[in-house]
Amino acid sequence: MANLKGIALPLLLAFSLLHFPFAETAWFINYHIHVRNDLLTFKAPPVKPNLYLHCKSKNKDVGDRPMVTGDDYTWDTKINFLRSTLFYCNARWVDHKRITFDAFNVTRDEIRCTRYHNSCMWSVRADGIYFSDNNATWINEYPW
Repeated sequence: MANLKGIALPLLLAFSLLHFPFAETAWFINYHIHVRNDLLTFKAPPVKPNLYLHCKSKNKDVGDRPMVTGDDYTWDTKINFLRSTLFYCNARWVDHKRITFDAFNVTRDEIRCTRYHNSCMWSVRADGIYFSDNNATWINEYPW
């Protein structure tokens, strides 16, 4: 009977990993989130920040960053055990607008961000915040 208990637990664990295919990959994938400042400004000099971005999750504050046109704000994350990983950003376009957007939401981005090197690509533009899953085709997901 003792041998049965010693075998049952490893078999149960192996079955659960096979039964939930995301367990093999999702918890181990390192997702790369990129938010690029693609705002063109004609008033400010190119070295003066025209965008301020503050990104964080419930457990991690990635920081507040002043950005000039062309800057790329990047950080990495993994999906947590409860599958509730969410990073959001507050964007402030100087003298114009503010917006809050989800930069990584596991229920929305787990699959689509694996298509391009496990990266979520965001571009801040004059008419909104754009997303790309291939760094070529962009969709305005958060209009200002």
